[in-house]
Formats: sequence, C-alpha cells, structure tokens
Amino acid sequence: MDKVEIPDPDEAEIKAAKIPHDIFLSNLIMNHILLFTGISTFGPQYLYFMALVPIFSVMALAYTFYRASTVKREDSEYVYIHWQIARRWSLLFTYALLLLSSVSLLGWLANQHLGLMKEAVYGLIGGFGILPTLVTVLVLIVIESDSLHHARVGTLPKWALRRFLGIET
Repeated sequence: MDKVEIPDPDEAEIKAAKIPHDIFLSNLIMNHILLFTGISTFGPQYLYFMALVPIFSVMALAYTFYRASTVKREDSEYVYIHWQIARRWSLLFTYALLLLSSVSLLGWLANQHLGLMKEAVYGLIGGFGILPTLVTVLVLIVIESDSLHHARVGTLPKWALRRFLGIET
C-alpha cells in the first residue's frame, strides 16, 4: 500500500478539534469528580443538588452526540475525526452510566419489593455500579487526555487513522 499523505491541519482546525475533547474532559473531571465531591461534602441536607451531576452530564453527552452527527467531513476531515473520537468515548461512558442506573434501580426494587437489606443494596450498587463507573471515568480521563494531546499537536491516533481513513501505520 502506498503511503497516504495527510495534510497538516491549520490553527483553526486544531482549535476546532480540541473542542470535543475539552467538553468530554470537563464532563468527566469537573462534573463527575469535582462537582460530585463538592456537593457530597455538604452533607445530606444538600443531597438534592446531586441531581445537577446527571443533568450536566446528559447535556454534555447529548451535545457531543449531536455535534458528532452534524459535523461535515467535507469541511475538515481532521475536525470530523476528532468529533468521532470524542463520540466513541462518550458512548462508552454512556454505557457505564446506564449500568450504574440499572444496578441502582434493581437494588432499589430489591429493597422495596423483595425485602433486601439496605446494607446489601448499598454493597450491590457500590460493587456492581459505582466501582465500574469510577474505573471507567479514570480510564477515560487518561484516554481522552491523549486524544486532546493529539488534537493540540495536529495528529490523529493510529486506530483513528485505520478506522476513518483506512491507513495502516
């Protein structure tokens, strides 16, 4: 296979390619770590503010999915691919949040209808819901930080070159 030359992105493309990664990292770090921790330190009287975390998260994920589907490949292939990278990791994070929600709902139902002890429900939700979500958040922070670095220096990850451009490196 001949070596395919990819044109270097200009400054405007680099700036536009950083946006999806900034949104996703802001959702992970500022929303799911800092805001969650900040609200939980105030105690049970402010627990209703905890609803802000999923609201902000759904808004950020919905915007990422919307923009990834509307960005045009013809305008800038570089920007398009970076939106698709952010979409891919946002989808994985959405699955982790759905797992957490499902386990929490099942735990609540088991407590209400099957008489499962409150402590057992906390253990189930913590072990099968919160722990995988926390690990996913930490792994995605590392992965998305690498993607942001690629966007800053004007490159694409090797897997994205294979997937979106068909280039083997």
